[in-house]
Amino acid sequence: MATRRRVAREFQAPPLSRADVLALSERLNEPDWLREQRLTAWDLYESLPMPTTQDEAWRRTDYRHIDWQSAGHLSANGGGARFEDIPAASRQPLLGDEQGAMLAFVNDHLVHHEVAPGLREQGVIVTDLHTAAREHADLVRAHLMTHAVTPDIDKFAALHAALWTHGVFVYVPRGVQATLPVHSIFYTTQPAATLGHLLIVLEEDTRLDYLHESLSPTLNADASFIGVVELIVGPSANLRFVNLQDWGHHMFEFSHQRARVAADGQLDWVTGQMGGRLVKAFMEIDLDGQGSWGRMSALYFPSGRQFMDLDTQQNHNAAYTTSDLLFKGVLKDEARSVWQGMIKVLPGAQKTDGFQANRNMLMSDKARADSIPGLEIQANDVRCTHASATGQIEEEVIFYLMARGIPRPEAQKLVVDGFFVPVLDRIPFESVRDRMMAYVERKLLGEVS
Repeated sequence: MATRRRVAREFQAPPLSRADVLALSERLNEPDWLREQRLTAWDLYESLPMPTTQDEAWRRTDYRHIDWQSAGHLSANGGGARFEDIPAASRQPLLGDEQGAMLAFVNDHLVHHEVAPGLREQGVIVTDLHTAAREHADLVRAHLMTHAVTPDIDKFAALHAALWTHGVFVYVPRGVQATLPVHSIFYTTQPAATLGHLLIVLEEDTRLDYLHESLSPTLNADASFIGVVELIVGPSANLRFVNLQDWGHHMFEFSHQRARVAADGQLDWVTGQMGGRLVKAFMEIDLDGQGSWGRMSALYFPSGRQFMDLDTQQNHNAAYTTSDLLFKGVLKDEARSVWQGMIKVLPGAQKTDGFQANRNMLMSDKARADSIPGLEIQANDVRCTHASATGQIEEEVIFYLMARGIPRPEAQKLVVDGFFVPVLDRIPFESVRDRMMAYVERKLLGEVS
């Protein structure tokens, strides 16, 4: 009797071409140097293979179910994009009535741009990346995918370098302590591919607080976000960076996020991962100068059949550097998460102090969290440690609270809130913390599909 042999699906690339690169650059009237940079990245993209589950970094992330026919084409138009399309809570100022700067994009199109006079007077540049490439070409050329995220990392990084569709450029000149925060938003309402970019550059002895949000409603067809974040923290500079993601459940995210921190610089980086159907995010800190310090914190709460793979790396490239990582996740239903973390210490990076911890709470027998810490030490006078724990929500605690008259949903909320508080407290904006807490409550009650 004949048997039917099952044919495995391949890891396909999105249906984009060199013609798309040229058309995008022409439509945006880009300078010659940027067009050439895009074309060079495209040539690299074509030479690289799609990542597969045979690659160590992708071994647990199978994205073959994405429909590139909807998720692999660039958005044709703005679709009548308006600032008012973005949820009202995200459009509010971060400090009472004060707003340092805000840039908002809907379907790749800039729909709102405001910069407070105080920031302008300090010489801080906050603009969209296309404008920056024309008006601040020397600054952009020096930093855009040159030494943080580079196109040769993998095929998705090369694709982004060739076809990034929109972005934000922030530059804080030497000695400036920005007194008001900067806020940016990427919002999408179409099933398509969007490629957003953040480039934040702090010169020596500067300070900045920054919030970025990526949002979308849930649509009826697949979409993709192929993003890059580049954080350049100069000597003795201080950046507090919060990156929150609440995609609809049609979204597949593939992103590379990397920071370079110079001598005595400080980076406090908080990320919140809530939405998306599948998320593959690489997050990396390079401590390049003596005395540099970096802290990475994350909270994530997948539900339904969401899948999140968060890959972190703490690179100690100089002596007397310190890194601290805390990633905390709650999973319900049939959700799955993967955290892969590595502390890497180069030869000569003596007196390094590196720590990483991953904690996961499961609210269902069908949820699964994989935690994979790692150390790669090439110096002999360091202190590097890691910790990991995964377990079911403690029924004894729930029972204790219910015995005192608290309904089970409220008891669960109290436990989850307490679990997330160490990360939430690191978000420097009270209104954002409140929004995150409200979102967690809606997920617990099943109001977020």
